[in-house]
Amino acid sequence: MSECTNKQLQEIYGECSFSEVAADDDLSYEILDKAVCYQGFFRMERYHVRHHKFSGEWSKPFTRELLERGHAAAVLPYDPEMDCVVLIEQFRIGALKAPGGAWLLEIVAGIIDADETPQQVVIREAVEEAGCHIAELVPLYDYLVSPGGTSEQIALFCGKTDTTKVADGTIHGLANEDEDIRVHVMALSKALTLLSSGAVKSASAIIALQWLALNREAIRLRWSTG
Repeated sequence: MSECTNKQLQEIYGECSFSEVAADDDLSYEILDKAVCYQGFFRMERYHVRHHKFSGEWSKPFTRELLERGHAAAVLPYDPEMDCVVLIEQFRIGALKAPGGAWLLEIVAGIIDADETPQQVVIREAVEEAGCHIAELVPLYDYLVSPGGTSEQIALFCGKTDTTKVADGTIHGLANEDEDIRVHVMALSKALTLLSSGAVKSASAIIALQWLALNREAIRLRWSTG
């Protein structure tokens, strides 16, 4: 049986919303049992747990299943001179039944391997997925994708790029990973119109585009070539 407090959670994940949402350091949880239900490309684990309630009492033991798929990093490439962004489009199995279909407009992203930093991941993935070179990165957010069922956390960035060197409509991706990715270079205004219309369904793209809409002038000033 293992126990983890808020302080330990902050050491693992860094200073984030734990202290704001649950400031009482007496809150803790216990893992009573843990089993691997499935192991493939992803791993499904079953936990039997209990935790302190806000009243101070222990909850009844209960069961939760958790998808372990690792953590990821994503970047929205932005050209401050041209005021353009780079989006990508690809088939996603999780969107088969989603309104709009299985091909999604997204931003560049990739799984963080054990020997990589999030920054290294997005720089590498930008080349692989979009033929796009990132000159500078601004960290935006680290967020949990769907904490009710998966531990996945995404490190999100905005990256400076030169879109005059990115070919719109070209196809990228790794053949050995069965990737078939189409590149879209477009004015930020067009991307925000697509966002407002509901055409952008991917959470990381929605968050990054909203951030850029709010911070456009500041980031253009920061990345100005003078």
